[in-house]
Amino acid sequence: MKHFVVEIIYKAPIDKIEAVIEKHRDFLDEGYKNGMLLMSGPQVPRIGGIVIARAESMEALAEYFSNDPYLAEGLAHYQYIEFNPVKNDKTISDWIGTKK
Repeated sequence: MKHFVVEIIYKAPIDKIEAVIEKHRDFLDEGYKNGMLLMSGPQVPRIGGIVIARAESMEALAEYFSNDPYLAEGLAHYQYIEFNPVKNDKTISDWIGTKK
């Protein structure tokens, strides 16, 4: 499994984002249920969001996010950054796939 930081970058005013935020969060719930997502939330200042995710490939991750309402509505674009979590707290070692 590969690990990623997903940066969601808003392309629309915050009122447009707010209009679909519940749909976006419902969409993210699917990723939490299937074990793809570890955490997510808005950036400060609120210019986008950050998601910590895992997937078999960057292409698989991009395919998942292609169904995000933010993308469907043209409100955001995404940057996928793969990283290798060589160190982590034991509380997430099962999610990452390491044992301490």
